[in-house]
Amino acid sequence: MTAELQAPARSLGSWTIGLVGIAGLAAIITGVYTSPEVLVAVAVAMAAAIGIGWPHFLRIPAKKTLAAVIAVPGAGAAVAAGLAPAPGYLDWTPAFIALGMMAVFIVQLLRGTGQAQRLESTLGCCAGVLLACLGSGWIAGARFNGVREMLLVAAISAAVALLAGLIRWPDSVVAPLGIVLAGLAGPLAGLVLSDIAVLPAAIFGVVVGAVLASFRRLATLRGAPLNVPAALSMGLAPVSAVGSLAYFIDKLLIY
Repeated sequence: MTAELQAPARSLGSWTIGLVGIAGLAAIITGVYTSPEVLVAVAVAMAAAIGIGWPHFLRIPAKKTLAAVIAVPGAGAAVAAGLAPAPGYLDWTPAFIALGMMAVFIVQLLRGTGQAQRLESTLGCCAGVLLACLGSGWIAGARFNGVREMLLVAAISAAVALLAGLIRWPDSVVAPLGIVLAGLAGPLAGLVLSDIAVLPAAIFGVVVGAVLASFRRLATLRGAPLNVPAALSMGLAPVSAVGSLAYFIDKLLIY
């Protein structure tokens, strides 16, 4: 591994990830309550940030090429979710995920044999494509039934889990704490903001808390400090994933 991969030019603390995630949630909710076009623009920007930063988080070669491979499918999935006719808001998302993963394999083939970190690049970038495309779920959720309060409940649960992740305690303590707090925040926010049933909101909060706790653990296991692109990507990637979770839980458990 090269020195450039081992030592980022500017390192940031893990707390930055949580703050970036909260800022991303705020931008999404602003888009939800502003206009569909603004929400699509936010999702496209989020996909771009994930794509640019994910190779830095993985510390893999060919960063610019792989950034485009991750960002473009995510942006395409967001635009398609905004334009697709009802009720197939996410019909194009699997296609963009597949295209992105195919592009990852093509890039690795073009790099030739014997290149460093080919396995890590392939598997890690496929995960990045998936995360970038899942952000289209926020758009699908906003268009699904017009009940914006569900997305606000989702954002509040995610924000509580992210705030819990800022506590500088061991993961064995913070992870269950974040899951419990997110599980409580969901139904409380649902009762205050809308008539969403307590059980679905609690289930959603627990799922969101578990997802965000797993990302915190992933950042902890990385060991090395994060540079700016990596911190942006790691903060926004779980927020992107929460969008599709919110859409499917809304569709399966609530309506």
